[in-house]
Amino acid sequence: QKLEIDDIENLKQELEEYVITRELEKHLGNFFDAYNDYQSANGVWISGFFGSGKSHLLKMLSIVLENKSFNGSELSEIFLDKLRETGNEFLVAEMERSLKIPSRSVLFNIDQKADSTLQVSSNNILAVFMKVFNEHCGYCSTLPFVAEFERDMETEGVLEKLKQSYFQHTGNTWEAERHRFHTIRRNDFASVSSEVKEISEQDATKLLDSYESNFTLSIEDFANKIRDYINLQPPGFRLNFFVDEVGQFI
Repeated sequence: QKLEIDDIENLKQELEEYVITRELEKHLGNFFDAYNDYQSANGVWISGFFGSGKSHLLKMLSIVLENKSFNGSELSEIFLDKLRETGNEFLVAEMERSLKIPSRSVLFNIDQKADSTLQVSSNNILAVFMKVFNEHCGYCSTLPFVAEFERDMETEGVLEKLKQSYFQHTGNTWEAERHRFHTIRRNDFASVSSEVKEISEQDATKLLDSYESNFTLSIEDFANKIRDYINLQPPGFRLNFFVDEVGQFI
């Protein structure tokens, strides 16, 4: 998601005010060691009492590992400076290693995202992960079959053309209207799709209906989508999901 200047200023201030205790220093050592050299597991569970700062730590790690920049300076350097102040050279070196791994962070509260997830039989973990991944990619987050349509259009290289055509037809952006597939915009979707794909409106309507009726959600399909996304990124790239409140959700 695109961050506004004020958002980044707030993140910068949060990083500057973040306190690294001796106990946290130890846990960070374990975390970065696992992140850099994981062998069997690709996930970390943050455990602690209510109010112990789990969510705050999760947020800090999501910012640090993505290595966001602001006004020419990297936000992770603020965190690194705090680690340098501890005198723990091993921990500093491990974090520096982690920053060399290209990555993107997807931070979300799973309970909040599940409440607004539509078009799924139940608010299960897979459905929410699919939702936030689609959102991360810029696709429709509330209607997964529309996101599937967008993904295929992008693969065919016509998604931008479809968005431009939709705006010309309706005066509204595709992003603002795509969630209204089941309402008054259904015919507009078909009209624009027929133009972009060079098929009849009838065939375009059948195509859109097939996306809705044939859409299924499976772990394998989700994993394949993640793999395809990662394959388009720089070598060694990682997509990191930072999931808040997952224990309560389960």
